[in-house]
Amino acid sequence: MSTPTRVDFYFDPLCPYAWIASRWILEVEKQRELELRFRLMSVAVLNERRPKQVVKRLLRMKGSWRPVRVGAAVEARWGERALREFYTGFGTRYHVQGRRDRDAVLTEVLAEINAADLGSSAAGTDYDEVVRRSHHEGMDPVGPNVGTPTIHVDGVAFFGPVLHSVPRGQQALDIFDGALLLARNPDFFELKRTLTGRPRFD
Repeated sequence: MSTPTRVDFYFDPLCPYAWIASRWILEVEKQRELELRFRLMSVAVLNERRPKQVVKRLLRMKGSWRPVRVGAAVEARWGERALREFYTGFGTRYHVQGRRDRDAVLTEVLAEINAADLGSSAAGTDYDEVVRRSHHEGMDPVGPNVGTPTIHVDGVAFFGPVLHSVPRGQQALDIFDGALLLARNPDFFELKRTLTGRPRFD
């Protein structure tokens, strides 16, 4: 019996490219033996290291704490599977349906998973250290000047894959096999090109 490939998938709920990549790795999980864990990172924490960012962008990042705090609260109560469920509910509404009232989306998702009482965690700081710890576990091995999504494949950390749409079937497996091959090469560190389109969520 083969050993499952360990995949740690780090995401911020607000990132459209993380959402697309998350649906890709779930597609792979249907077809391959994976030890897959969804883990939180934070674009707000990421941008704390970038003091020269435009002030307006930094102010916008303050609001990005709310979904990750709630995600951390859900995971603390029920575990990683519940975090996935929360992320699917949030991402479907926020990214696929284009609903931009984050607090309304959070309220609806928490009601759906019978965790309405966790809504107060969005504005509190009880889970900030949990988020920071998870963020650094995911991002520090990749290095600076990267973002989300980030995956660790059998302990090797990458930024990406950054995809415009969700690969399905064999295409999803082909991309995963490519990532697996690169992860097994100790000399590989980057493969990149300029942005070629806008994200599609279908």
